[in-house]
Amino acid sequence: MRQWKTLKKETILDHSKFLKVEKHTIELPDGKIIRDWPWVVSPDYVLVLPLTDRKTLLLFRQTKYAVEETSLAPVGGYLEPGENALAAAKRELREEIGCEASEWIPLGSYPNNGNHGGGHGHLFLAIHAQKLGEPIIDDLEEMEFVELTIEELEEKLLQGEVKVMGWVAMIAMGIIYLRLHAVN
Repeated sequence: MRQWKTLKKETILDHSKFLKVEKHTIELPDGKIIRDWPWVVSPDYVLVLPLTDRKTLLLFRQTKYAVEETSLAPVGGYLEPGENALAAAKRELREEIGCEASEWIPLGSYPNNGNHGGGHGHLFLAIHAQKLGEPIIDDLEEMEFVELTIEELEEKLLQGEVKVMGWVAMIAMGIIYLRLHAVN
């Protein structure tokens, strides 16, 4: 299968480092031209699911502006300019819960929206996570630290207690990986 080809990009909104909107002119594989294709530009981000030596997972219960209820959430945040995804994942783990991990398993990088952009999410398992200090809380949302077994988190995921699509994907991928691979 052939990819679509971008012929032209034009910025129609440059709001901040968190949001830019473009319109693209695209050529489809059959030669058809589509004008004014909307494209959203936002920073890439990381999501991290830390696993302790006790075989528990470290998460948050928190609020988000676009979510009407409290949600369980993995560690996560935006990449800084020039920062690679693994470095960002390690930084976010230290900042958000004061932990470091001795083993990192990348679970892939995925576009946020397959048709209209929105940045890429880079997913990681952090194995042998251990607390080394206090978190640096600079998020706007209130957060409550939560430690769950794999089974407890799986049940909460299935009960709908994780309310953001990227978080659902991170947690589901993490649980699948941990179930398929005996992580020591």
